[in-house]
Amino acid sequence: MNILVTGANGQLGNEMQRVAKTSSNHYIFTDVAQLDITDREAVLRAVKDNSIQVIVNCAAYTNVDKAEDDRETADLINNKAVENLAIAARENDATLIHISTDYVFKGDRCTPCREDWETDPLGVYGITKLAGEKSIERTGCRHIIIRTAWLYSPFGKNFVKTMQKLTAEKDSLRVVFDQVGTPTYAGDLADAIARIIETGQLGKQGIYHFSNEGVCSWYDFAREICELSGNTCNIQPCHSDEFPSKVKRPHFSVLDKTKIKDTFGIEVPYWKDSLKKCIRELAANNGQ
Repeated sequence: MNILVTGANGQLGNEMQRVAKTSSNHYIFTDVAQLDITDREAVLRAVKDNSIQVIVNCAAYTNVDKAEDDRETADLINNKAVENLAIAARENDATLIHISTDYVFKGDRCTPCREDWETDPLGVYGITKLAGEKSIERTGCRHIIIRTAWLYSPFGKNFVKTMQKLTAEKDSLRVVFDQVGTPTYAGDLADAIARIIETGQLGKQGIYHFSNEGVCSWYDFAREICELSGNTCNIQPCHSDEFPSKVKRPHFSVLDKTKIKDTFGIEVPYWKDSLKKCIRELAANNGQ
């Protein structure tokens, strides 16, 4: 199969490049320099000319705070560009695998979010990501939408790398403890996507949830990063309102992974085990 991956220079895109090395399928990796997904004609041409059978969309506008002041760009990338990919998939009989987010939920319950729950995003980022989901469904293309959360990896900017740096430099830090979810190692998500593709299960369309197993707050996550990194920073819990923000974030956005595990036979690693794996890789690469 010919597989197009967008957002190839991001966290998930880099991990998809890793899994592609052991695949017999032909992966084509693009980022904005190679393919501007906001250009519908360019997308249609790329999918047709390369006989693409699967599109994996790893591209997204993910700056949650900045999105509040830049709604037009967030909607362009998270919604309109996604619609372009969906139309190209439909017109070329391809399947679109699209990555969405826990931010489509309000996060005011205390049980893991299921795929069939009512969505109610709190901010522009979540609103535009949900609009992208709806655009995919409206086009009628074959699709698998995977919502994820708290993504990190050895690549790019993320919470793990930020906390490693801060806990090495500072004697003390305050981190919020009233936002609860589950971290997701991008390598594990890439492995799950690869399994769906490589085992020929693309026909199982719908919305799925994927994050690592377990539950933690950002405070718990930071403590674990600090300890595994060998740092001695004194991390204290604090409330979200101590860090004023334009964005209201979900207070509880743990994702229920039952559907994706049962449907595709995927085993999901525990978040602490995956964090250890990532930090070992960072250490081996000197954080580069």
